[in-house]
Amino acid sequence: MIHKLADVQSQNIGDNTKVWQFCVILAGAVIGRNCNICANSLIENDVVIGDNVTIKSGVQIWDGIHIQDDVFIGPNVTFTNDKQPRSKIYPDEYLKTIVKKGASIGANSTILPGILIGENAMVGAGAVITKNVPDNAIVIGNPGRITGYVEANTGVIMPSNNFELKLQMSKVKGVSLHKFHLVNDLRGNLSVGEFEKDIPFTPKRYFTVFGVPNKEVRGEHAHKECKQFLICVSGNCSVLVDDGENREEYVLDSIDKGIYLPPMTWGVQYKYSKDAVLLVFASHYYDSDDYIRDYSTFKQMRQN
Repeated sequence: MIHKLADVQSQNIGDNTKVWQFCVILAGAVIGRNCNICANSLIENDVVIGDNVTIKSGVQIWDGIHIQDDVFIGPNVTFTNDKQPRSKIYPDEYLKTIVKKGASIGANSTILPGILIGENAMVGAGAVITKNVPDNAIVIGNPGRITGYVEANTGVIMPSNNFELKLQMSKVKGVSLHKFHLVNDLRGNLSVGEFEKDIPFTPKRYFTVFGVPNKEVRGEHAHKECKQFLICVSGNCSVLVDDGENREEYVLDSIDKGIYLPPMTWGVQYKYSKDAVLLVFASHYYDSDDYIRDYSTFKQMRQN
């Protein structure tokens, strides 16, 4: 259905797609099936839109924008394709922006050029997106920052006053949560753990992460073989763990708490306090080939 008051020049529009009044769609645009393009939207030539996409009123989609299936774009979302625009001066090629399958972009958001918005991500209303958005991330603010992850259950590591429970399992496959012996003394405090007993491997490497601005995200990868154990020895941070099917988030906020990540676990650390110091033990020496840095690739490998 194309409204009689719409200016639609493209012949590449799929079945059951609805285009409402005062829309302008240029000849080169390709639009899939079962889309809903609401009033007062503009779509340029070098644009590809997948199936089942909703584009609410007042959206501009310029050359270089590719939108995959099942995406929701809220009213008055503005895409851009030129970082240094000048009147009547055109780049040889516009920067490409990709919105991956299932993502949602809230009303009045602005998307800078050359951005990748990940699968199933959610961009909050009014956000200004200046960096790539990972799969499943929830992003708000100006500039956009990650505040959570879609369908991530909030888990609780055992409180320090529970002296009986030393180990609990996460719903994420293979991930375990540990509580160490803590001694409080007038002379100072002590926490202790033993490798292979309290920490389920003997490490070959350790590293610390500190001085991380609260808005920044660390991790965002999995390992093929390396095991990791995380303790926040000062301050606090949040740890997201994901096995491709289940996703949970935990807060490391005490030196007597730790979390074990087996191989093939997607891990993200974020929401660092200013004084946070994250200590990570690793079962292997550093090997760049052991890293999986793309979430879609990780999910495929988990399924095989």
